[in-house]
Amino acid sequence: MRLQDKVAIVTGGASGFGLGIAQRFAREGARVLIADLNEEQGKAAAAQIQAAGGQAIFAACDVSQGDEVHALLDIALRECGGLHIVVNNAGTTHRNKPLLEVSESEFDLVYAVNVKSIYWSAKHFVPYLRAQGSGSFINIASTAALRPRPGLVWYNGTKGAVVTISKGMAAELGPDNIRVNCINPVIGDTALLEQFMGMPDTPENRSRFLAGIPLGRFCTPKDVAAAALYLASDEAEFVTGTCIEVDGGRCI
Repeated sequence: MRLQDKVAIVTGGASGFGLGIAQRFAREGARVLIADLNEEQGKAAAAQIQAAGGQAIFAACDVSQGDEVHALLDIALRECGGLHIVVNNAGTTHRNKPLLEVSESEFDLVYAVNVKSIYWSAKHFVPYLRAQGSGSFINIASTAALRPRPGLVWYNGTKGAVVTISKGMAAELGPDNIRVNCINPVIGDTALLEQFMGMPDTPENRSRFLAGIPLGRFCTPKDVAAAALYLASDEAEFVTGTCIEVDGGRCI
């Protein structure tokens, strides 16, 4: 097992890409702390992993709130026995619409969840990982960071920030043996799909988005989980500051 005896926090782990990552990590031997706002889905996700023979627990968390992120460290140490891997997956978006139509509250929310959460993650987890002498952060960004499109301007900006922050963290934390990488998924069949599309989820509208993906399908949790597993594993011990596009060729 590639993550045997490792402890991983996966934010936004109750559904979508985060759930796929949590499930794959558990199958590879990790003890997984699923952190999510949705308590019902989060508990169900942990129970599902446990029923499959994996180790997982759930903790309710709003990643935009520093005290709640700090509590995750305490839970990981108390309930899981340590911390080795942090997957900053929780994210949100404003609906696809003209940039001037995005309200200030929408703007503030998308930056708080997508960007400030990584600030809190670093603030509260880096000291422990430094003292331990190792650690791995995996930040989930987006192809929107590299190929920004109209209608998602402020969301694009948050994911561009995630990429730049990840590279900066990698450069600064490398001497501490803390690796920082990110993953750029293309649009996926998740709960945020209609928000990203800005239109009803119909076969016709899906085809418009699929036309820009050479491999001809949306990203799946399985795709993102496979990339996250590599970056979290010892196979990537000399990989830091990189971004893996899991995009079916979208960014070509």
